[in-house]
Amino acid sequence: MENLSMDTIMGYVETYGIPVLKAILIYIIGSWIIKKLVGVLRKVMAKGSYDESLQRFLMNLVSWALKIFLIITVIGTLGVETTSLAAVIAAAGLAVGLALQGSLSNFAGGVLIMIFKPYKIGDLVEAQGALGVVKEIEIFTTKLVSPENKLIIVPNGAMANGNIVNYTAEGKIRVDTTIGVGYGEDIKKTKEVLLEVLTSNPLVLQDPAPSVNVAELADSSVNFAVRPFCKPEHYWDVYFATYENCKLALDKAGIEIPYPHQVEIHKEG
Repeated sequence: MENLSMDTIMGYVETYGIPVLKAILIYIIGSWIIKKLVGVLRKVMAKGSYDESLQRFLMNLVSWALKIFLIITVIGTLGVETTSLAAVIAAAGLAVGLALQGSLSNFAGGVLIMIFKPYKIGDLVEAQGALGVVKEIEIFTTKLVSPENKLIIVPNGAMANGNIVNYTAEGKIRVDTTIGVGYGEDIKKTKEVLLEVLTSNPLVLQDPAPSVNVAELADSSVNFAVRPFCKPEHYWDVYFATYENCKLALDKAGIEIPYPHQVEIHKEG
């Protein structure tokens, strides 16, 4: 070290020290700018009332893209040939892409879901054999909560390419129930009793109006299709209340609901 002249030391500083300091400075300033840009993007999207899942998706995408660009810029400042680096990154990206085709399909599915919005957080949907309320839409998966409060995770690739039934999109849903009465009962009176049950329930919508119609002449009963409409979030409340209140109302009106009877045969010895 004693043999090193001041000119040699200054040469090292100029060759290595200054680029390193420049790279550090660029990284610090670049990170600050990225943080500010993401913050501005967040405020713009919040004012535009964009979906929360879309906001997170776009902010993560922009943040990572800017960070990768910043890293390449920093490496270029240190004297590394960025053209060769870009070729290496592209080759590595191709190899990773081939190895993760399923994940890329799910990523593409997530992008399509964000763009076309077949469902949003809070919607009751049925897809890929699963029924539940959408809890979260992530980049690769969609999380549903089933009526049994089970968490269901479905890949976005399958969600984007399969059939989706959205029970919430129209703002109202029909509750299908079937009530059977005996053949000896008055059809007109039975319809009036069942319709009164529906119209007296505050959770049942009056537009579209609820309906009660004869649906089937079964082996031991006349079956009525009892069809109230309600908001999607009230589905199960209306479903269970309809059966319970119909039974109580029919009993009060003296209308019989048939059920199987067991016949015992006693043989005298």
